[in-house]
Amino acid sequence: MKLKLLGLILIFFTLAFTSEKKTILFYGDSLTAGYGLSKEQAFPAVIDRKLNSNADQYKIINAGLSGETTAGGLNRLDWILKEPVDIFILELGANDGLRGLPLAQTESNLQQIIDKVKEKNPNVEIIVAGMMVPPNLGEDYTDNFRSIFPRIAKKNNASLIPFLLQGVAGDENLNLADGIHPNVEGHKIVANNVLEVIRPLL
Repeated sequence: MKLKLLGLILIFFTLAFTSEKKTILFYGDSLTAGYGLSKEQAFPAVIDRKLNSNADQYKIINAGLSGETTAGGLNRLDWILKEPVDIFILELGANDGLRGLPLAQTESNLQQIIDKVKEKNPNVEIIVAGMMVPPNLGEDYTDNFRSIFPRIAKKNNASLIPFLLQGVAGDENLNLADGIHPNVEGHKIVANNVLEVIRPLL
């Protein structure tokens, strides 16, 4: 009887462990937050619905904050990392670029964010979202800005989304009136861009 009870307890804990949800955390700015839309329309929520359509396997956290810079992201990270994370999508840097902030500072902040995430979650998978900025700050700045993201990804053995807004940027039918932030249909395309990189890690 005792052996049967012990066996049932072991089965219970094995099932509980294997059915534990993976946590996927999206850490970004207004693009992640879904500026101008509801959070249910932003791409992390679209991904949530796609990944959990058959079974509730993944816990999706949208930690996007409109206007966030890499420095701001670094400052609020400790609070965000209070719970374990399995996959961490880093989508920051666009506001640094739009403000013309020093590129070395942006890269340093991104690296420090990754370092903190890995320190807290040693087995975490990191995904870096590649970004671009308009050419009004000069060719050197825009080229060097774009090169930050693949370099950071390579340095940290992280996965790279080559350009988060691929297929969306510059298309007025897929963006809000400001021409910067995706609309509902734009977020669906962004979700697919991100899912292409997430799926191999699941």
